[in-house]
Amino acid sequence: MVTAIPIPNRQEILKHMTTSAKAQSPMSSPEPVAQHERMEPKFVSVLREGYNLGRFKLDLVAGITVAMVALPLSMAIAKASGTTPDRGLFTAVVGGFLISLLGGSRFQIGGPAGAFIVLVSVTIERHGIDGLMLAVLLSGVMMLALGFLRLGAIIKYIPHPVTVGFTSGIAVIIFCSQLVDLFGLQLAGREPGALIPKFVAMAAALGTVNPAAVLVSALSIGLILWCRRYRPHWPGLLITIVASGFIAVVLSKLGLNIDTIGSKFGGIPNLLPAPHIPDLALDKVMAVMPDAVAFTLLGSIESLLSAVVADSMTGRRHRSNMELVAQGVGNIGSALFGGICVTGTIARTATNVRAGGTSPVSGMIHAVVLLGLMMVAAPLASYIPLAALAAVLAVVSWNMAEKKEFAAILRHSREDSLVVLSTFGLTVFRDLTEGILVGVVLGSLFFIRKMAHLMAVEANHGPQHEVDLPQSLQGDDRIAYARLTGSFFFGSAADVSSVLEQIGIRPQVLVIDFSAVPFCDGSAAHALHAVIERLHSNGMLIILSSLRDDVAAVLATHQIEAPLVERVETVEQAGRLAQNHLNPAVAG
Repeated sequence: MVTAIPIPNRQEILKHMTTSAKAQSPMSSPEPVAQHERMEPKFVSVLREGYNLGRFKLDLVAGITVAMVALPLSMAIAKASGTTPDRGLFTAVVGGFLISLLGGSRFQIGGPAGAFIVLVSVTIERHGIDGLMLAVLLSGVMMLALGFLRLGAIIKYIPHPVTVGFTSGIAVIIFCSQLVDLFGLQLAGREPGALIPKFVAMAAALGTVNPAAVLVSALSIGLILWCRRYRPHWPGLLITIVASGFIAVVLSKLGLNIDTIGSKFGGIPNLLPAPHIPDLALDKVMAVMPDAVAFTLLGSIESLLSAVVADSMTGRRHRSNMELVAQGVGNIGSALFGGICVTGTIARTATNVRAGGTSPVSGMIHAVVLLGLMMVAAPLASYIPLAALAAVLAVVSWNMAEKKEFAAILRHSREDSLVVLSTFGLTVFRDLTEGILVGVVLGSLFFIRKMAHLMAVEANHGPQHEVDLPQSLQGDDRIAYARLTGSFFFGSAADVSSVLEQIGIRPQVLVIDFSAVPFCDGSAAHALHAVIERLHSNGMLIILSSLRDDVAAVLATHQIEAPLVERVETVEQAGRLAQNHLNPAVAG
């Protein structure tokens, strides 16, 4: 018997990410932080630890539970992406199995994700189904490369407002794309992908509203919400899909026809198709390359975010590079068997954890159970109304939109507000990839500006001084002292150079204290070299003190070394060297 588990939504999951110990999975315990991440699937690690019948029973229950959630979602997401529902099942079966088998997370559940609906739909519109398969295959190859090059950690540098912006934008697009089926509209031509033309086409088709579709949509949404509130342990999505099929049959008997999977797509096959390699002609590869890059970027973000959520719920640590390798293999496998993009899915992964999953075996069981359901129940899927699938995605999109996070960002930060609004607006009205790239660039520029403002130069010259200095540096207007504080990089290089040049107009000695500089880049070193060279040519002695070894190495590569400057270990040594330079007779 399958243990009933409440199905969490995205916001509920992310809310618990800071309380990782409260919802640990059975058999889980915190893992030590490895200095160098092993390129080994977690499945292999689990077998090495010792896998027994008790853990298998827990994984069996979790795998079946997740399959009940994944079945309606996989079909709904594929249908909303502009392809047939069976391709969503192929994706969950093949891609989901490979991701669990090879992945770097014990709990990750792979499958089609709502975040890809927009990208997949646009790719099909541009290049057809064959172009989509090729783009998914290339995306898998790119993810393999990212994993083997150990670039998985880079994904964590995506700013939070960017994630909120594109996630909320995708949610809006998904919801709007379901309106045609929710109301049973009959458009004059193909449904436009862009939002404004979509609304224009739907407005022209308002006279074709199907009352039966509206009724099924309303009942489906109502049943999903009722289950979530009053029976949270029931598989509400699956119950809704099954109930809607019965309703569609009754309505057809009453003469009220409604579009179903059978009438629209001819039903669901009960076996996986034979593997097929897409056409790898160079011109086609180049044509779909931008779409493949977008799949890679979004898939990497979604899968690693999902793995982080699982870590926060269990106290475990995933292997990000191994996870990307598994995502790559999963997408290659999905493409070969006619599936769409596959990635780690947050809600299904969290369901797996809460259902008691202990290892990647639960994810593999989920894929096998889905295949079994295809083989047994495929003919019954023909009766599922498209309005019910649209209702499922309407609820999913509502849960997917990070409404509270979006509002919080708008209230608390003007810069983050600009990032989230830009990402959201471009995602909705232009392109998801543009939205992410512009958001990342804006976020990076704002971060650079903040870091540049944190860079300070504390200058003391002459008898007045604010910084505690050695006696040798006090009260002598021939000596100027400048203490740099913060990261010295291209964003702060111009301001620091300007201040140092102003300080160095009159003194004969300039002491630059680097004790509070943790980092220096080449641009800053280049700018500093230009200033020091001008001051040195005017006869000034420049003394650098308290440099970290890595900072000193960067400066040395830009010729900031003797005889242009003198380098000492401490400020006290700098003071003595300055006095010896100014008073050679006393020193002698």
